[in-house]
Amino acid sequence: MKTSDFDYDLPPEFIAQAPIEPRDASRLLVLHRQTGEIEHRLFRDLSQYLRNGDLLVLNQTRVIPARLYARKLPTGGKLELLLLQRLGQQTWETLVGGKGIRQGARIQVEGGPAAEVIQQLDGPRRVLSFDAPLTPELERLGRMPLPPYITAPLKDPERYQTVYAREPGSAAAPTAGLHFTRELLESLRSIGVDLAYVTLHVGLDTFAPIAEDSVEEHVIHTEWCRLGSETATAINATRGSSGRIIAAGTTTVRTLETAARAASPDETVAPYEGPTDLFILPGYKFNAVDMLLTNFHLPRSTLILLVGAFLGGSTPLAGRDRLLAAYEAAKEEAYRFYSFGDAMLIL
Repeated sequence: MKTSDFDYDLPPEFIAQAPIEPRDASRLLVLHRQTGEIEHRLFRDLSQYLRNGDLLVLNQTRVIPARLYARKLPTGGKLELLLLQRLGQQTWETLVGGKGIRQGARIQVEGGPAAEVIQQLDGPRRVLSFDAPLTPELERLGRMPLPPYITAPLKDPERYQTVYAREPGSAAAPTAGLHFTRELLESLRSIGVDLAYVTLHVGLDTFAPIAEDSVEEHVIHTEWCRLGSETATAINATRGSSGRIIAAGTTTVRTLETAARAASPDETVAPYEGPTDLFILPGYKFNAVDMLLTNFHLPRSTLILLVGAFLGGSTPLAGRDRLLAAYEAAKEEAYRFYSFGDAMLIL
């Protein structure tokens, strides 16, 4: 399948530069898979599409202040670091912005420890070994790593966190969850919708569009995820009682479907903790997701492929056609796109 099959034109004015207030005042495009019907609602109307016995699964990862400024030693050349994944007490997989950063190079974090490049990965990815642990100092040293298409400063860094963020480790927010308020979550509980949590620390692929002409040639980078025994029990019980599993975001989908690969024949998912390299392409058979909440994604991205797969079932290009038609409808109605934009509910 060609990467260009999942391309579309988006004028810059559609890219949301700031989150809307309150969170649940964002718009919600509701897309019915069986009929193709589209409804235009508000996110706070979500409860009208869920029912008693459903299970809403949320990614509780928390964005760390992963953007650091540094200088190359001994020349003093300016560098920018984006922490992607902690590999050890003092070791991080990192995106390094700057020239000549090869294995063995030494760098100095501004206001923090020095580090050495101990492994040179593809593109700008490097493994850095810091002279002291970074984690205790990140709040002081780091900045919120907003995506490059957001050029306006963020007044409140907590607006790039979900209200249920608990587990630090992401280089980007699971943006479908940014629309939830505590009050909306409580209202869902009041109608009998249960909540469950997973963790996937968002890494490189959020920032890396597919460069290959064929999507099958793209190698997705691994991200760490966890689906605990309590959540696994809730999911299996929900399916056993004919409830529906609603995934809040593509990161939640990847975690659920990774855990489904580890399940026995009489389970939907099994507990799982570890790396996932699951690359969901059109034609994929979903095992653990009945409904999907998601934002409007960048063209030619792994995320838009996942959503197209969810819409298409066993007919790959049908999902692409439905998705791009929905995106055109969203543009006609002046929806806001990307991380701080509006949302879709796919039934």
